[in-house]
Amino acid sequence: MEAILVLRTASVSGSLNPKRLSIFCHQSQPSQNRALARKIIRTWKQEECSNGKDNYVDCVPLIQSLSRQKMPHVAQEVLLEVKSDGLVPSNSTLSAVMLCHAKNGLFPQAEAIWDEMLNSSFVPSIQVVAELFDVYGNVGCFGKVNEIVGQIRSRNLSLLPEVYSLAISCFGKGGQLKLMEDTLKEMVSRGFTVDSATGNVFIRYYSIFGSLTEMETAYGRLKRSRFLIEEEGIRAMSLAYLKKRKFYSLAEFLKSVGLGRRNLGNLLWNLLLLSYAANFKMKSLQREFLRMVEAGFHPDLTTFNIRALAFSRMSLLWDLHLTLEHMKHEKVVPDLVTCGCVVDVYLDRRLGRNLYFALNKMNLDDSPVVLTDPFVFEVLGKGDFHASSEAFLEFRKQKEWTYRKLISVYLKKQYRRDQIFWNY
Repeated sequence: MEAILVLRTASVSGSLNPKRLSIFCHQSQPSQNRALARKIIRTWKQEECSNGKDNYVDCVPLIQSLSRQKMPHVAQEVLLEVKSDGLVPSNSTLSAVMLCHAKNGLFPQAEAIWDEMLNSSFVPSIQVVAELFDVYGNVGCFGKVNEIVGQIRSRNLSLLPEVYSLAISCFGKGGQLKLMEDTLKEMVSRGFTVDSATGNVFIRYYSIFGSLTEMETAYGRLKRSRFLIEEEGIRAMSLAYLKKRKFYSLAEFLKSVGLGRRNLGNLLWNLLLLSYAANFKMKSLQREFLRMVEAGFHPDLTTFNIRALAFSRMSLLWDLHLTLEHMKHEKVVPDLVTCGCVVDVYLDRRLGRNLYFALNKMNLDDSPVVLTDPFVFEVLGKGDFHASSEAFLEFRKQKEWTYRKLISVYLKKQYRRDQIFWNY
């Protein structure tokens, strides 16, 4: 039962501010924790880290270091030693000790400090409340989150509107849609306005945990409030439609948002093109692509790859070739997805000998990257070359992979597979 303490501190104008703390404890015991705490306090006294004017001390960095090292009991002993020496821990120090207990699963101790702070008329910062909600939300203690909201409400603290918003986000993140809805109703009944961020939170979590009808109701409520749906909300709703393969509903939703919104880049147009590519409606895909260009939007890599994937799956080699030409003209650099579209379709059509001719629009000596927006793969998936290449890149830690090397390895793999097939 040996404990080793290595402590290096630096004083900053009367506050306890240790820059580095490393504690290696082989077996933790209460007496050892107390000894460690006393040693820390003695070090601080020697360096005159307390403010002689009001006896307040601030040891937040120290408590946070102990929290990261999973030593909440030592943090508690430090707090007790500070109090026993006639010093008064600052409110931020008490908050740090409370969060240290909560993050390490000592919820009764955290609740005791929280009650102590509230009873002393201490107003917690919104950051402390946010971290506390995160901890309780991660372990599913949503009742405790509700209780904290009630405590702050009963004291009529000024940060109540922000606490309501944090609670709504916490409930939504945990899939507690009823609690989220009840909190919103209570917030509105108290005369607080619902801001754009809170409205978008509702859309995002109803998209993840609710039904399409509930999601659309939340979106209708946001529109009636005259707030704009933000990018995260658009992505969440679009993903919900895509997973249910409601492509027509997705297209209608995107048009209602407004395809002309410039602050979202090509996101809305790309999602619209994806809704047509998913059903392989090639004429509609081409028509909307031309409308996009006419509207003044410049196609990006994701735009081109949505078209390339559709052309590849439909074996439209000439359209795929024109897409590569268009990318070169627009100075859009292809990625692994683009390369995979060409490799897959040429091998499927038994045109492997012409493969490198088709790929001459790419620099095959570049390092392979995937820069296409991930929502594309939710609908169209990954091609065989793309999936195989990612496996090579992950499990074979060759220092310098290039598209050329990946294609060479993949072709050898395909050749061996064909040989095995014909041998049987």
